[in-house]
Formats: sequence, structure tokens, C-alpha cells
Amino acid sequence: MSRNPVQSALMLLVISALAGCGSSPRESYYTLSAAAVMNSAAPTNGAATYSVAVGPITLPEVVDRPQLVLRVGPNEVTFVELHRWAGPLKSEIPRIIADNLAGYLNIRQVSAYPQSAGDNADIRILVDVQRFDSTMSESAMIDALWTIKRQSDGVARTGRSTARESIGGGNYDALVAAHSRALATISREIADGIRSLSAGSPR
Repeated sequence: MSRNPVQSALMLLVISALAGCGSSPRESYYTLSAAAVMNSAAPTNGAATYSVAVGPITLPEVVDRPQLVLRVGPNEVTFVELHRWAGPLKSEIPRIIADNLAGYLNIRQVSAYPQSAGDNADIRILVDVQRFDSTMSESAMIDALWTIKRQSDGVARTGRSTARESIGGGNYDALVAAHSRALATISREIADGIRSLSAGSPR
């Protein structure tokens, strides 16, 4: 039995709606970003007097995964399946710290582990991330222990940085941006430690 044009159009709309309901939700992927702020106290010619390698780093197992992990209570987290990191945090975090240090110290010879360029670096930065908390619509918080080691004589400086950044919006882009700002704060404190060690200050 033939259908009139109106019936045919309605049938196509129903089929399209059913097909849309059956489609899988789209995943979103995120990357951290560097602050790229030049330090006015650094040499203006950009010439490096030493080289720096960042990494390896350690992370809590709960956040060492592709999914974004949200804290929803004092003792509860949730994994957000459709919102993921574009690359492993163990690679992203040292890369961002390295990019920040290059800006803050105004040096070019900064690499992120495990790049081979860092094998013979003058200074090695080790980072132990204690907490990497994400609370939607509230804040992003990173708590990290770090060690700056001078390779030539083994002299080291250690420190702890805790950075909390408010989330400007209730979305995942704002959350990731807040983590980037927190890493910038930690990077600045590491840069201060590198300057102190390079100047020959006591441990």
C-alpha cells in the first residue's frame, strides 16, 4: 500500500530519531597548558648556563588513568568516562612543568623525561604528586613534593608545593584550566629552588 508524502516524511523523522537515540555519546579529550610567562629577573639573551630535565614523576594510582576523576565527597570519587585526558598525566605533567620552567628561567635547554635530551642534564627535577584533586564547580588542587638534584655533585634541594585554584565555571574546560594554573604555581616554586641551587646556596 502506498503512503502519501506526509506519511513518508513522518516515517523518516521517526527513523532518524530512533537512530539518534541509538548513537553513542561523543567522548571529549583534554590537555593541560603551560603559563609561558617570562621571568623579568632571568637573562634577557635567553642563553642557558645549565640544562634541566623534569621527571620521572609519580602520581596517586586513583588519578593515573585516562578518565578525569572527580571528588564527590571526603571519601568518594567518580570516574567520568566521556571526559578523558588526551595523554597520560605522567607524560603531561612533566611536559607542562618543563615548558613553564623554560619560561620562568628563560632557558631553552629544558626537557621532560623520558626524552633523551635530559639524560645528561645538569639539573634533574623529580616530582611526587601527593594529591591531584578535582572538585567540579569548586577547585582544582595539586599537592606535590619535589627534589632538585645537581648532577655534577649530587647536591639536592627539596620542597613541597600546594596549589589550589578556583574553577571559574562548572564545566570540564574550566577544571582543566584550573589544574594548569596550579601547575604554573608549582613550577614557579621549583624555578625559585633551581635559582637558589644554581647560585650555590646551601641545601
